[in-house]
Amino acid sequence: MKKTLVIVAHPDIHNSVINKGWIEALAQYPDEFTIHELYQNYPDGNIDVAREQALVEAHQNLVFQFPIYWFNCPPLLKQWLDDVLTYGWAYGSAGNQLRDKKITLAVSAGIKEKDYSTDGRYQFSLKELCLPFELTARYVKADYQPMYAFYGMDTNPEEGEIQPTGNEIKQSAVNYVKYLLAMY
Repeated sequence: MKKTLVIVAHPDIHNSVINKGWIEALAQYPDEFTIHELYQNYPDGNIDVAREQALVEAHQNLVFQFPIYWFNCPPLLKQWLDDVLTYGWAYGSAGNQLRDKKITLAVSAGIKEKDYSTDGRYQFSLKELCLPFELTARYVKADYQPMYAFYGMDTNPEEGEIQPTGNEIKQSAVNYVKYLLAMY
């Protein structure tokens, strides 16, 4: 069985709590997961498309792991999608490299889950904000899977907001690995 490629797009992974913890948890399973950090590999933003396409081809499944960044993905991940998912490779009459690959998202959101609801502060769910990823997966004939999310790790919490505990953060990494292992 081929491994799962986890494409991590975090602009400041060294100061991350959630995404860094998830990477550390995944690293304990090197036979199952290949961790590929975009900002580490492409600090200048010049993506090697052929290298990225070969990496995707060498794996059966894909995970896009990132923090929600202005209600979207970080810019290098968007660039990766634009550059790597080319006509004739990912889509089009001959583009089938993502066909039937399972694809999911693993996202961390600084805001509490209740704020991502029709009655919440932002009036949209995280699932709704991530619909372009699902639509992209469908467009390239991949098998989109429900996302894994962690809410509430705000770097600038409002007064009175309770931050997740160390145990909750550690448990999220354990749950993340279990989620991916069960899916793939």
